[in-house]
Order: sequence, then structure tokens, then C-alpha cells
Amino acid sequence: MKIVLAYSGGLDTSVIVRWLRDTYDAEIVTFAADVGQEEELDGLEEKAIATGASKHYTVDLVEEFGADFVYPMVRGNAIYEGQYFLGTSIARPLIAKAMVDIARKENATHLAHGATGKGNDQVRFELTFSALAPDLQIISPWRMKVFRDLFPGRKEMIDWCAEHDVPVEASMKKPYSMDRNLWHISYEAGILEDPWFDPSTPDNKDMYKLSVDPEDAPDEAQYVELSFEKGDCIAVDGVEMKPSDVIKTLNTLGGKHGIGRVDIVENRFVGMKSRGVYETPGGTILIHALRQMETLTMDRDLMHTRDSLIPRFAELIYNGFWFDAEREALQALFDKSQETVSGVVRLKLFKGNVLTVGRKSPLSMYDEDIASMEGVESDYQPEDATGFIRLNGLKLRNRRRQLDQ
Repeated sequence: MKIVLAYSGGLDTSVIVRWLRDTYDAEIVTFAADVGQEEELDGLEEKAIATGASKHYTVDLVEEFGADFVYPMVRGNAIYEGQYFLGTSIARPLIAKAMVDIARKENATHLAHGATGKGNDQVRFELTFSALAPDLQIISPWRMKVFRDLFPGRKEMIDWCAEHDVPVEASMKKPYSMDRNLWHISYEAGILEDPWFDPSTPDNKDMYKLSVDPEDAPDEAQYVELSFEKGDCIAVDGVEMKPSDVIKTLNTLGGKHGIGRVDIVENRFVGMKSRGVYETPGGTILIHALRQMETLTMDRDLMHTRDSLIPRFAELIYNGFWFDAEREALQALFDKSQETVSGVVRLKLFKGNVLTVGRKSPLSMYDEDIASMEGVESDYQPEDATGFIRLNGLKLRNRRRQLDQ
């Protein structure tokens, strides 16, 4: 029996490596994905082997993450429940896909992960496994009573590691958990489970990693120009970049000016409400700018139809249905809607705010002559509005007569 395990090198997955090996008498292959988390990935192979794995893979997925997952999501303007930029959600299908690739390479029979039994990630991983490798068996230790009984808390895990000579560097539980990638950082659990707790106070604000407090941001605004081609940002301040570098650059700019902090209570797919704090400085700037480019270049009715579908698109990504036919069909519509979305947007960044101060495009639908209030001759004839208004008012006049009977 061979199991591929999603592995971070932390306490939980270090325990799970040895527990899986001993419980199932199995060969364990560990896998760590580099999705831009900028955490220490060096030394994971040695640590995994010392913990009980037979082989380890660390796979660089940063470019694929930016180009093939984040950018398509951005073309759909996907924001879950109007606030969450889906940073953790969009990384999970890529990580799970890479796990399947390794399982095929290693001729493994099982996939395992350390996601909790109350969270969304267990669903996202396993729905991707179902879509790409329904023949592989899945092991989720945190949904197994025997595992939870053995490890009811962090202290028991640390004690077990000491007893079984599992090398870990761990202390008692941090006051919150953190997940980072190229697109964002999320914080949840621990002290953040109280929705009244304020993480922005002077005593707590060191929690944030990507952005300064807006109150501490520079007193001078900074201008930035984003160039778009068919809905994709291809340059920042005239410098052409690949997607991952665009995101990194905007994260730095946004973080400097305190942009992209969100503190929400969201609805998890498994049914409960959960409080999460997120930093998405680059994503906040990017989606804001894209929307401004769309206002200049996208047909009105197409935009309104697309907008009506954004909540469903975001929900599919949040819930783990990236490889679902519905998400792919919506993606095709969104990509089609972006065919004319090309040009440049100029923004002003200042103390947590993203302000639009200019936009231009060779494909602009904005006509200064038509929009002018200065009596300029154009294709728009004010006299035509009389019949337009009268026809649209017909049903209203009929309803008034009906109510007056």
C-alpha cells in the first residue's frame, strides 16, 4: 500500500506521516506545493524522511498558480460573499491536482491530507480528487474517531512525537492559524474565533504580514498604471510582467499603503459560519482596476449578465468545484466577455484606499461627443428619447389605471 500525503512539515502532518505508516503498514510519499507561500521549504525532504516517509516531493507551482488559476478567476471578478478574494480556495485544486500527478507517477493507491473535519479544505481536496482520480482511495485522519481520540489537542501530539521519536519543533498552540500563498494570507481559529476580537489594535496588529495598518501607511499617495489585454494584467507602470510577478508587485505596492485587509464572518460549505481575516493587497488592486477597464470597454448588457453570474462562479470556487463542468462553462462565458477588455487604468493608492483617476483604451465604447452636455452634434438625438420614454412608461400608465379602478 502506498499513500501520497499533502505535507507541510508542521506538527500535524509530521504526526500523520508516522501514524499512517504504522496504522496501515504503508509506504508514505510526502508532497509539498510551493504556491508562493514564501515559507521555508528547504529541508522538508530530510524532515519527511526522518519522520517516516519513504520519499518526498517539493513542486514549484507558482507560475502555474498565477497563470492558470488566479488569472482565470480574476477574469470572472470572483469574490465570495462580496468580500473574500478566494485566496485559499483557488490554491487547493492546484495542490490536489499535483498530488494526483505524483500518485500516478508513484503508482500509489491512496491520497491523504491533514485538513480538519470542520473546514472547507477537506471538501476542496477531495472534490478535486473525485474529478481527476476517482479510482484512488482517500484517507482523512481528522475525520476518523480513532485519530481524534488519540490526539484531542496539540499537547497530546507533542507528547506522542516525543514518545515515538518523531522530530518536530513545536510548542503549544499559536493564538491563530495562518495560510499563505502568492495571492493572499488568511488568518483564522484561536483568538480569532471570537467575532468581537479586534486584531488591529496596537497589541495585536503584528499578526498582519503583507500590509501595514492603513493608519501607519505613507501620508503621500502613490500612482500606479495597470495595462490589460483581454482582461489579463500584462504590465505595471509600463513594465511587462508574467502573472506571478504582477501579483507580487501589486502585493508590495498594496501592502505599503495598507490595502486589501478584510475581516469577515463567512459561510463555510460544510454549513457553519466562520470568522476569517484576510490580506489580499495585490488582488484588491487588480480586480478594482479590471472593473474600471470593463466599464470603458464592455457592453452594458453583457456586463450585467456576467455580473449576475459572479456569485455562482465564486461559490463554485469556494466550495471546491474548480474542475466541475458548470465552473468551466461559466469560465468560457467570462473569458469571452473579456475579449475587448484592453487598455490602461491609472490608480491612486492612499491609506487603505484604491482610487481610480484615469482609464483609456483603443477599444473604448465611451464617446465624448455622445456623452457631452455641451450641445455637441452626435449620433444621439435627444428627440428620440420621447418615444423611448413613452414606450417604457406604457406598462406603468396601464398599472396606474388598473390601481385606480
